[in-house]
Amino acid sequence: MDVGGAFVAAVLQVIFAILSVIQWLVIIAAVISWVSPDPRNPIVQFLYRTTEPILRPFRKILPPGRTGGIDLSPILAILLILFIKVFLARLFSSTPSIF
Repeated sequence: MDVGGAFVAAVLQVIFAILSVIQWLVIIAAVISWVSPDPRNPIVQFLYRTTEPILRPFRKILPPGRTGGIDLSPILAILLILFIKVFLARLFSSTPSIF
């Protein structure tokens, strides 16, 4: 493998790691929202500060009031993250793989 290919592979691995962290933060924030957490808790504040900018566009498209009070934005965000991972993997790889 040449240097350029190794660099692209390393950058892709970092991007996939960042996307995985974001995906887990969205999952954790969604699960925590089910139990009515203390909004003053620093962990809850961190989760909401990091995931709200990601979830807000999806809430504008499909507000919870239109879906019977169920917030589908975490599911849509996770599906988008998975789409980006598969798209990048297929774009930069000759062999198909799913992360």
